[in-house]
Amino acid sequence: MESNTVAKTEAATDADVMASVETGQENTLIIADVSTDGAYLTAPLADAASLPAWR
Repeated sequence: MESNTVAKTEAATDADVMASVETGQENTLIIADVSTDGAYLTAPLADAASLPAWR
């Protein structure tokens, strides 16, 4: 039997999440919950998973 490694979380239904790519010396992916101060993460764009990779 395969174990499920994804932890269950509760998500706010009124969250407003956006993604953006910041260009510069290194392109960076930014994902932010704009409804909450300081709720964001960044990753080098080269390391970010593409949508087909998440399928």
